[in-house]
Amino acid sequence: MLHTLPPEAQSIPSPQQFTYPFCYQPHPLCQLAAKEVIAHCYATPEMMPHEGKMFGVLVVEHEGQRYYLRAFSGIYNGSYHHEGFVPPICDLQQGYFAEEEQRIVALTHQINQTTEEEEKTKLKALRKEKSGALQMWTFRQFRMRNARQEVKDLLEIFAEVKSPFSEEEYIDYKEGRTLTKPQAKVGVPPGGTGECCAPKLLQYAYQHGLKPLCMAEFWVGPSKQNEMRIEGNFYPSCQHKCFPLLRYMMKGLDVEENPLMASSRKKLKEVRFIYEDDDLIVVYKPSGLLSVPNRDHKEASLSAYLHRLNPDYRLMHRLDMDTSGLMLVAKNPDATKSLQAQFERHDIQKKYVAILEDKTPRTALPITGEMSAGQRGSISLPLSRNPFDAPRQIVNHRVGKPAVTRYVFTDENRVELYPETGRTHQLRIHCAHPDGLGRPIKGDILYGTRADRLYLHAEQIKFIHPRTGEWMTFTEREF
Repeated sequence: MLHTLPPEAQSIPSPQQFTYPFCYQPHPLCQLAAKEVIAHCYATPEMMPHEGKMFGVLVVEHEGQRYYLRAFSGIYNGSYHHEGFVPPICDLQQGYFAEEEQRIVALTHQINQTTEEEEKTKLKALRKEKSGALQMWTFRQFRMRNARQEVKDLLEIFAEVKSPFSEEEYIDYKEGRTLTKPQAKVGVPPGGTGECCAPKLLQYAYQHGLKPLCMAEFWVGPSKQNEMRIEGNFYPSCQHKCFPLLRYMMKGLDVEENPLMASSRKKLKEVRFIYEDDDLIVVYKPSGLLSVPNRDHKEASLSAYLHRLNPDYRLMHRLDMDTSGLMLVAKNPDATKSLQAQFERHDIQKKYVAILEDKTPRTALPITGEMSAGQRGSISLPLSRNPFDAPRQIVNHRVGKPAVTRYVFTDENRVELYPETGRTHQLRIHCAHPDGLGRPIKGDILYGTRADRLYLHAEQIKFIHPRTGEWMTFTEREF
């Protein structure tokens, strides 16, 4: 399973710390290895990317030499096993799992063929019981290691973790087949946990005494419907399955700090008050600064910074961490109430500006036509959160919430965006999706390609002053 790095890797030093897998700039060694893996897939018939899949590489040290391991998530082209790729932690295509799964499939056939409602109810209860038991059995088979050579199964690792409901439960609720909203479960890992690239790579390294140096995951093949993945782009490990698992598996490794947290602390110095009076502040948030605290860091955010200035200050809305621009801050309860009401009535008007990626043909995202100054229109694509891969959102015409964006091009790459709704990642998806503009915003690491920053800026905000009742407009141009 050890693959030799290409000759140009000899001049590249190893990283001082292991990759923080949930936010990272891929190390040059990983970039070289990923390039070889993609080339291998297209040169090998059984590895030809007929479907899109996440792949991963782990650069390791063994007996003083550097190599890389390669892996894919789940099943690829119908199999868990492909030559030169690390094997699954638990092979679910054979043995007890496969036999029991066939019994469950047989029960489903019986249910579909049965006309007696009482018999159908009994069979469904039996199927549910057997499915639950098989899932618990599977979780115990995944005996995961960490760098300290400790071993725990998935149930032990997730014992105190709140995991999201299953995809089936979510779809049934959204489409009205069940009336009860599914609830997160404590101590039950999500289905498919342990089958992603990163845990497979680390498990193999620990089992064979290899020292992990750096790791990266990347997409190969066409994008899946509405997911907007781009071949060759690097992506962070998923949150719902891999965050708790990798947090355990990386114990004993010297892991770099979350780069977003380091960036957010530095970006606090770039915060500027554009306007201030007794009731409100119009503040500039730089790209790279959190609007509100997240679970990893409580201090390096704009709202925490404002709270330290005055506990009464309240940030009235949010911008994505990577989005720069103007935000409103209320300084007293009356101002808070007034601005809240304006947001609820959609009275507050915002203009964003984005620089789009160059019109280069993409494997996953076809360009939807020529853009020129003055071209305008409206995008209406319903959006739904992806509870199984936060923070990504997806276009979902069945259960998504309405999302509308007006746009005006000021040149072929620069576009003004006017959101009429406020869905998470609305502007980013409406730009990137083939049924929108078909061109990701430059620097969008979730739906496009990494750059020095996300080129999305909240350039203008217009609102009614809480005390005077006068309309106020503020503009701060960034690019």
